[in-house]
Amino acid sequence: MQKALGILSNQEGWKKESQQDNGDKVMSKVVPDVGKVFRLEVVVDQPMEMLYEELVERMEAMGEWNPSVKEIKVLQKIGKDTFITHELAAEAAGNLVGPRDFVSVRCAKRRGSTCVLAGMATDFGNMPEQKGVIRAEHGPTCMVLHPLAGSPSKTKLTWLLSIDLKGWLPKSIINQVLSQTQVDFANHLRKRLESRPVCEARC
Repeated sequence: MQKALGILSNQEGWKKESQQDNGDKVMSKVVPDVGKVFRLEVVVDQPMEMLYEELVERMEAMGEWNPSVKEIKVLQKIGKDTFITHELAAEAAGNLVGPRDFVSVRCAKRRGSTCVLAGMATDFGNMPEQKGVIRAEHGPTCMVLHPLAGSPSKTKLTWLLSIDLKGWLPKSIINQVLSQTQVDFANHLRKRLESRPVCEARC
């Protein structure tokens, strides 16, 4: 978690990959000993509690609303806020990027009004590599959520993404897939939150 937060806190060297009409922005930079990382910055018109609930407490339902994820399963819980997960990703870039899966250790920490969700690749004996699926790896990865200054009913979400997709893929395709994955994630998350009944979200 500290390594991911350290990368985010360093504002130098970021290059804009894309900016959407709604202000969503993807940036990237090359970090020594890590490689190329991507940074998504968005504002979501929902309170932070709703995002936390969807991204942490309902994590295993992510495949229902995020087309880039086929399935996420929690393999083991370690204490209150740390868990080992298995994620099966969908094909991408018109099937140029075949099925990938990830085994990661994730943790969710609250620091005052800020929530940090962090993850990194790990080995887990009960989830060996699957036939027909390439085992990719998350590098230092995290999402930071906090209420938007001046508008506490909205949430600023910053997502640092670091992935080694493995296999023989051109860097141009990898860069395109990862930055587009972040843009698509923000759009699908908004639709998911907007579709939830108000009572369910607040009760």
